[in-house]
Amino acid sequence: MADVMPVLFVGHGSPMNAIEDNDWARGWAEIAREIPRPEAIVCISAHWETEGVAVTAEAAPKTIHDFGGFPQGLYDIAYPAPGSPDLAARAAELLAPTAVRQAADWGFDHGSWSVLRRMYPLADVPMVQLSLDRTIKPADHYALGRRLGALRDEGVLIVGSGDIVHNLRAYDFRKAGVADWAVRFNDEAKRLIAAGDHDPLIHYDRLGPAAEASINSAEHYLPLLYVLGAQRPGETARFFNDDVFAAISMTSVVIG
Repeated sequence: MADVMPVLFVGHGSPMNAIEDNDWARGWAEIAREIPRPEAIVCISAHWETEGVAVTAEAAPKTIHDFGGFPQGLYDIAYPAPGSPDLAARAAELLAPTAVRQAADWGFDHGSWSVLRRMYPLADVPMVQLSLDRTIKPADHYALGRRLGALRDEGVLIVGSGDIVHNLRAYDFRKAGVADWAVRFNDEAKRLIAAGDHDPLIHYDRLGPAAEASINSAEHYLPLLYVLGAQRPGETARFFNDDVFAAISMTSVVIG
């Protein structure tokens, strides 16, 4: 029996973090050195939204450059980590009776590879991505994370990749500094995570205007709920890359 793997939520921010030398990229590399090396990875990325749940099931998923207007060097990046059809099938087994489509039409988007190429630069850890089903409620995402948590006993690292705060459309770029509401909600989310108080984070629509502005369309927030769902009684959370700029939170969490 493998040791129980921790579970991670990473604030991934800009795709440029994949190639720039900065504190956040170094933080991802450091956390990989601190935790046990996984047998495989399941990543829930903000950048794969679907109707129904899907999982990448190809043996060699492609690297997806799902962005525009960046330097050519970013588009030249490939992250050729092997896929794992067996892990894709195992995830579907754990999520039953929820139907999980075994997908051959996706790959590794920047929500996964921009972070994981810093954590495991040799691209030698098998990985699958799980999609965000946008037809279900936040509580359902949390429940899926709880069921996926069994993978932690099988040497699998569960990674949620998004941002606790992500709403540049609401940020006034004519002003310098960080949006007040972004800092307020990031602090509130950290307090609730540290306390293990998940219910308000699931029902974030009740947390007021700062949460409403910070979460916005929610695709960057929902991966956090999978990570919280996989948390076990008595496990503590600690934060790294704890930073907010403009209206994006890089704050990341390791549990277990």
